[in-house]
Amino acid sequence: MQELLLAWYSQNGRDLPWRNTHDPYAILVSEVMLQQTQVSRVVPRYLAWLERWPDAAALAAATPAEVIEAWSGLGYNRRAVNLHRCAQAVSQRGGFPRDQAELRALPGIGPYTAAAIACFAFGDQVAAPDVNARRVLGRAFTDPDLLPPPDRAYEWNQALFDLGSGICIARRPRCELCPLAAGCPSAGMTFAPLRKQSRFEGSFRQRRSAVLKRLVASQRVAVAVLDDTEALDALVADGLAQVSGGVATLPG
Repeated sequence: MQELLLAWYSQNGRDLPWRNTHDPYAILVSEVMLQQTQVSRVVPRYLAWLERWPDAAALAAATPAEVIEAWSGLGYNRRAVNLHRCAQAVSQRGGFPRDQAELRALPGIGPYTAAAIACFAFGDQVAAPDVNARRVLGRAFTDPDLLPPPDRAYEWNQALFDLGSGICIARRPRCELCPLAAGCPSAGMTFAPLRKQSRFEGSFRQRRSAVLKRLVASQRVAVAVLDDTEALDALVADGLAQVSGGVATLPG
C-alpha cells in the first residue's frame, strides 16, 4: 500500500509553488496559509505574499496593520498576526532553528507545522501528518500515526496531503479515483463529519470579521460609532486591532 501511494504521487502529485523550494520561511508561509483554507485560494495569495515579503526579515519589518491588510480574505486572521510574530522572532535569532522543539517554541508554530518545516525544508525523515494525511492513514492504513517509509518522508507526506485533500475527503471519499481502494478497509464507506463547524452567519466570528473589515477599509474608526464593541474588544485581545483616544485602528 505504501508503494502504491508513492507510485501514484510520482505520477499525480500537484505542482504547487511551495514544493519548488526548501526555504523554511516559504514553507512556513504555505503551511500557515493552508490551515483551514483550500489550496486553490492559497496559491495566488502565497505568490503575492512572497513577492512582497520574500524572507522573514522583510516580513518582520512590516507593521502589523500591513500584514493584516495583506491577509484580508483568507480568514482566521490570528494566523497573520502569529506569522508576523514568528518572522520577528526568526529575524531576531538570525534564522530558523533545525530542532523541532526549538521550532515549536516560535510564535504560532505547533507540532504539525514544526514537523512540516523539518521535513520539507531541512529533509528530516519525520512524519508531518495534517488532518488530511491522518484521515488517509486512519482509513486506508488503520494507523493515523504510521511512520514514513525509510528515506521517503518528503514524498510520503506530500502524497498523503494530496490524496486526503483531493480524493479521500471527509464525508464522501472519491474511492473510484483512489489508488489504494482495492486494499483499503474503508473503501465505499461514507462518513459523518468528526465535528460540525458552527454557522458563520450570525456568529461572533462574523461579527469580528465585520469589524475587522471596517478597520481595514477605513483605517480609523471612532469607537463611538461602532455598534459592536464586544467584537472590537476581542480583536484587540488577539492583537488584530488597537484603541487609543476613542479611535480604533489596525495595530501599528
